[in-house]
Amino acid sequence: MNIEIHFRDTRLQPIWKKVQAGERLSFDDGKVLFQTPDVLSLGKMAHFVQKNRSGDAVYFVLNQKIEPTNICVLSCKFCNFAVRQGDPGAYEMTIAEMLAKLTPEIQEVHMTGGLHPDWKWEYYLDMMRQIRTNFPNLDIKAFTAVEIDFFHKKFKLPIEEVLRQLKEAGMRTLPGGGAEVFSERVRQELFHQKIGAQRWLDIHRIAHKLGIASNATILYGHIETIEERLEHLMKLRELQDETGGFLSFIPLAFQPGDTGIKPRDQFTSAIDDLKMIAVSRLMLDNFPHIKAYWVMLTEEVASVALNFGADDMDGTVGGERIAHDAGAISPSSMAKDQLIKIIRDAGKIPVERDIYYNPIKLHADHVIGKIPYLNSVPFYENMERRQFKILPVSPRRMGVLSAKGMLDAGLFSAVNFIQQKDRLDPLDFCIATRDQVKSVLLFSNHGWQDLKGKTIGITDDTATSVMLLKVLLEKRYGVQAVFKRMHSGVNNYTEFDAVLLIGDEALRSRKTGLAGFEIVYDLATEWYEWKKLPFVFALWAVQKSMPAQQRDELLGIIQQSLASAEEDYASVGQSHAKRINLTIDESVEYLEGFNFRVGERERISIELFQGLLQELESIERV
Repeated sequence: MNIEIHFRDTRLQPIWKKVQAGERLSFDDGKVLFQTPDVLSLGKMAHFVQKNRSGDAVYFVLNQKIEPTNICVLSCKFCNFAVRQGDPGAYEMTIAEMLAKLTPEIQEVHMTGGLHPDWKWEYYLDMMRQIRTNFPNLDIKAFTAVEIDFFHKKFKLPIEEVLRQLKEAGMRTLPGGGAEVFSERVRQELFHQKIGAQRWLDIHRIAHKLGIASNATILYGHIETIEERLEHLMKLRELQDETGGFLSFIPLAFQPGDTGIKPRDQFTSAIDDLKMIAVSRLMLDNFPHIKAYWVMLTEEVASVALNFGADDMDGTVGGERIAHDAGAISPSSMAKDQLIKIIRDAGKIPVERDIYYNPIKLHADHVIGKIPYLNSVPFYENMERRQFKILPVSPRRMGVLSAKGMLDAGLFSAVNFIQQKDRLDPLDFCIATRDQVKSVLLFSNHGWQDLKGKTIGITDDTATSVMLLKVLLEKRYGVQAVFKRMHSGVNNYTEFDAVLLIGDEALRSRKTGLAGFEIVYDLATEWYEWKKLPFVFALWAVQKSMPAQQRDELLGIIQQSLASAEEDYASVGQSHAKRINLTIDESVEYLEGFNFRVGERERISIELFQGLLQELESIERV
């Protein structure tokens, strides 16, 4: 994707070269980004990174904010929400009152609040259990690191045990609140009773180790310096390098309220807000998503932020009080239709999501699905969008969206194509391997025969690869294993006897090794040694309802993009490869191992695989 930017501030030019090459930006680069008056060029750079990662998607969730109490043992200077027990306006919610705020159509409940001096540990666990029991399809995002630390101290439980019990009770992810700014100077002046940077980071590190994904925040626009903002970003980037457990980063604009820190009407400027979004996207190269939290930014600024690096607008956020008690001027909740309109007006695809950013529903036409792995980059790196919009989505989820008629075309998993032959027309392009794939790997401590009855973890992303594994186990080796699907966030692999990874995560783990597993099986190699045929993992296809003229236009776009990529694999996906710690030579070698066109041997392989799948279904019915 070539973008020409005419810089007014020439200091940005060397930074732009690094961004295009996928090189990590330094602390000094970050200072230049914050200092530059060339805000439009800054936004274009961040938008480039955003589109490379998220295509044209902007995510939102139907969510409800529940703040169970505003009674708090702390007295932080910047907080207008918390009160003491017995103060006017103090409240405590019952679990019945919490449940009354929820409805079946809500996807996520976000729970944070004051640190209550009297509530028992069992009460917090019961909140989780009853929400999960009454709304089993609802994702629970609950309790900041400050609250987790409070539970640890009050109930004399190790942090790991606090998190483990909350997870077992129903909590899915941790919110990012309580980070404020990772500056001891600021902490001492504004919130000295709260945990500091190291404690916050340690709690999220432990959560990630337990398979609990989380979010991260910064509270900016009060007394912090630019250098302190950057130090905050660098610490988050380091932890994400270590764990990979953060889902999104949310810059929170300070709401002055009656704190006395700033005049009540002195909010952050739109320029500062947009800079914070853009710099976050550029510096946090390992964070999947950057959120434009409209509650604190206002609808207008959040809309612009969607072209400054943000790819998520949070959600409907019913019931939010903390920011509004501090003077936030945004509406107290936003209707779904208004969110969709804002995203469409920004030229993006409104994508209704779950807590792990899996798409549930698309609110746009002419959408093409993109497998977000390095092996699909040759098709998309130089793709002209024209009338089409691009949605990066995992293979299995792409199949789900296609079945609902929400995708016009895409690079579909072979299994999904076979399942939807009645609605999909194939194009003569695919992702096929010869004798190895390097990115569909089974990590194991057991030989094939010894996997009988063992538990294998499979990622939420896979459709074809899990069925290929099943075919190999049962038809080649005569072994049946137990498959357990893992969610698409961070996972704790130690509970499994073997783990199936695909795509970029498999490439990364192939290079570094996966802790706890000694044997690595390449499923394409296993298939080739068995059948002496390539294996087709994905095929390009369009909905049969697509008009012929539109189909022909897309076919030409794909042909042109692939031909351009094949001339220079060294530059194709360069930034993508660096993001997953591959050298250019490793990336080229990997891409050269694929066949991207459907030939006779690929067709034979697809038919053979389909027959084996049908045999498996017959066995399972018996």
